[in-house]
Amino acid sequence: MFIDKARISIKAGDGGNGAVSFHREKYVAAGGPDGGDGGKGGDVVFVADTNLSTLIDFKYKKNYTAQNGQNGMTRRCFGKGGEDLVIRVPLGTILREAQTGRVMADISGTEPVIVAKGGKGGWGNAHFATPTRQIPRFAKGGIPGESFDVLLELKLLADVGLVGFPNVGKSTLISMVSNAKPEIANYHFTTLIPVLGVVRIDEGNSYVMADIPGLIEGASEGVGLGHEFLRHVDRCRLIVHIVDVSGSEGRDPKEDFVKINYELKNFSEELAERPQIVVANKCDIAEPEQIESFKRYVEDQGYPFFSIAAATRQGVDALKYAIAARLKELPPIKRYEPEQAPLETIGDNRSFEITDQDGVFVVEAPWLLKVLSSCNMEDYESLQYFQRVLVESGIIDKLVEMGVKEGDTVSIYDFEFDYVD
Repeated sequence: MFIDKARISIKAGDGGNGAVSFHREKYVAAGGPDGGDGGKGGDVVFVADTNLSTLIDFKYKKNYTAQNGQNGMTRRCFGKGGEDLVIRVPLGTILREAQTGRVMADISGTEPVIVAKGGKGGWGNAHFATPTRQIPRFAKGGIPGESFDVLLELKLLADVGLVGFPNVGKSTLISMVSNAKPEIANYHFTTLIPVLGVVRIDEGNSYVMADIPGLIEGASEGVGLGHEFLRHVDRCRLIVHIVDVSGSEGRDPKEDFVKINYELKNFSEELAERPQIVVANKCDIAEPEQIESFKRYVEDQGYPFFSIAAATRQGVDALKYAIAARLKELPPIKRYEPEQAPLETIGDNRSFEITDQDGVFVVEAPWLLKVLSSCNMEDYESLQYFQRVLVESGIIDKLVEMGVKEGDTVSIYDFEFDYVD
């Protein structure tokens, strides 16, 4: 079963609580506080697995929770950090927050991506000992781990997408030029799932081609099977539009061409502007006048034109090399960048608490965890967005009111920075 959309809930581990304890040892008087810090909660990490091609595993399991950090212990012993939860998904899976629709991650590379961060462990009472507060009887609780409802959407990573009406020869073509072996039969909707094939040109030169199941008129509005798979054309750098030039199905090739392009445009304006090569298939059973008429029609609209007979390999090699040459001129496969959480979706409760702990201003505000998770502090625009959140929420004004000075440290969960006036 091919499943390319799913919804799951993820929860990172909570940080362990700090311990409240005092050193007890024979012959040692007033040993002082020795409560250790809690361990960090485990992260929820997504990793691409090239052995997976569908999201079917997420149809049956919906909830994923990482391990909590252990509580701190006596003798300044830190709690053990929770183990990360690694979730494997097919290459090309996009993660969106269900509430806002924002892109959280695009799992299109081999590197692991942390989507939900585990909570920081709380400080034990040993942290709070000062010359004037020698027996602190309190500690900090652990920070809750991030939790999200996540929409998973698989968008195939392919350089070339084959589109066209059912039974125009897409499956035959991909079977001739690649290692893919789709089912081929003389009836509509033989192909029920997208099929990927690697087209090898020479040593070190290849590209990935996707056979997108047959589109029909109205596909972008939910008609037929094609609407289920239009998203898989979205990443393709080049569209190869296959048309039955012989009219063997009783359709007009020119009308087919117009209808499929309309469906692409109706689905996405950006997709409609993607570079396209038009291929007239079944030339071995078409009249020369039919081929010539369709060729003039296509070339008048500025599209490159190729005529083939996929079943007999006529013109197939020339097309294969022409596609490779065109791809060298095009940008790489589209990747989706993570988006920041809109401030208006954080909620109305933006309460916060700031404490001055020996010159370090510690800010606690659970709603800020979502903002922190969506910010890349090494990116200037992302940093500006975070600064704007602090200003609009009143945190900066409160820090000034409490006497923060330039160069003082401000700590917000696992993020610390020097205050700049």
